[in-house]
Amino acid sequence: MRRLALSVAVLFLAGGLTLPAEAHGCPRLRVPGAEYQVVACLGDLTTAGTVASGHTNPADYAGLTHAGLPQQSGVPGVQIDGYFPDTSRTNTNHGWNHDSQYVIRLPEKWNGGLVVAGSPGVRAQYANDRAISDWVLAKGYAFAATDKGNTGANFFTDGVKPGDAIVEWNQRTTQLTRAARAVVAQRYGRAPREVVAAGISNGGYLVRWQLENHPELYTRGVDLEGTLWTAKGPNLLNFLPPAIKGYEQQSPAQIVAAGFDPRSDFLWDYHYTVYWKLTQRIYAAELDPTYTGTEADYDYASRPAAQQAVRRIALTGKIGRPLTTFHGTLDSLLPITQDSDVYADLVRQAGRSRLFTYQRVEAGNHVDGLVNAHPDQLVPLVPLLQKAIAR
Repeated sequence: MRRLALSVAVLFLAGGLTLPAEAHGCPRLRVPGAEYQVVACLGDLTTAGTVASGHTNPADYAGLTHAGLPQQSGVPGVQIDGYFPDTSRTNTNHGWNHDSQYVIRLPEKWNGGLVVAGSPGVRAQYANDRAISDWVLAKGYAFAATDKGNTGANFFTDGVKPGDAIVEWNQRTTQLTRAARAVVAQRYGRAPREVVAAGISNGGYLVRWQLENHPELYTRGVDLEGTLWTAKGPNLLNFLPPAIKGYEQQSPAQIVAAGFDPRSDFLWDYHYTVYWKLTQRIYAAELDPTYTGTEADYDYASRPAAQQAVRRIALTGKIGRPLTTFHGTLDSLLPITQDSDVYADLVRQAGRSRLFTYQRVEAGNHVDGLVNAHPDQLVPLVPLLQKAIAR
């Protein structure tokens, strides 16, 4: 990925040094707590412009949307890229080799709202650019996103205790939300009237956690298939191993018993090859690093240390702001019966149903990129997410 074009930027370093760029019309903005930042005035903040200018990384969002998703364009404004202090270096965007990278986008025509997102999976800060950023910017919202503090398949190397890396995801999202609210007030002269937490998969988990633990920072949230963590289960450490074993033993019944819809069987080859084993392996490494067996043989119920680690990141359903959740019935990574159906029950048990809107989407899968390969069997979910965010 190319480095940011500094010819139209204001650069701030940790010591407060400012490189002159006001002649280019960029406002003097500072992200509270940031160690490093670059402020750029851009003719188009959407990916229609930022791909060419180097202010996004298409690899971050590859495969998350379907080919038929409309492309927004023509949203001028200010983009701030940078990072907060951190000691880990899994994120290589811009050649910075520094984690806790963020992006903040501020459109010239602002509607008074701010959308904050964490990256899905173990992707970096631009992962939501096509699915969320382009859409909300075109509607007039400011947008901010974080890499969650660590990225990539080796994210589990960050931290000391089991669960530290995922704990940091939540902390970095809170940190960015506070900073982005302040930057919006700097840029527009008033606080945002609405702050929406939004995300997909792991980013959806962050939405749920934020609304449970920091509702004061948001007015509402929207999540698409947010990852569910509960100490007793279900969670991906207890439904992926039997699915993996069922696939390896050529037993579809075992996969269905693990919670997967039998109608999603046309996706199982792909998910076994790309997702199931890798996901089980890296999350066991994060939450149960002493485990040395195979992915298929992992038995979460007999691993008390893993259960203790999951308690650190578990969800409760005690949301403090309105939340809208979408989940596809053919999700072949986080099966709906083991994830959002269960979270809906947690919300109900917590007495928060009045704040929760839940839509089960027939024939929706985990990533919309697969709609391209199976247009007659799958429906895209990102358009639903977008409309719920910028309603």
